[in-house]
Amino acid sequence: MKHLTPKEAHDFLQANRDAVFIDVRSELEFLFVGHPVGALPIPWYNTPDWDLNPHFVAEVKMASSFNRPVVLICRSGKRSVEAGLKLEEAGLAEVYNVLHGFEGDLDDHHRRSTVNGWRRDGLPWEQC
Repeated sequence: MKHLTPKEAHDFLQANRDAVFIDVRSELEFLFVGHPVGALPIPWYNTPDWDLNPHFVAEVKMASSFNRPVVLICRSGKRSVEAGLKLEEAGLAEVYNVLHGFEGDLDDHHRRSTVNGWRRDGLPWEQC
């Protein structure tokens, strides 16, 4: 798995239009916190019990047909690493993780989106 900063990931996605951008956060996070423009929601964990999504690999394979590059993002870059390792175990060859995720690391006041991350870097995002 390769790791990209949010800006590198954005540039990669612009240069590789066949890449699939997957947001592995829960559906609630995707809808209410916001998400990168163009990201597909395929949760690694499902709410309400935060169970591992048993269909994750199959859903990603369906979305990335023909072995397209897969770029994963989560809140802070941790869940996407777990998900990426599982995808590599399942045979996907080109998997990328967005470092610091959508909201980034916690600051000294335990807030996100102030230190780093997709949103902090001013990259395109939307909220439903």
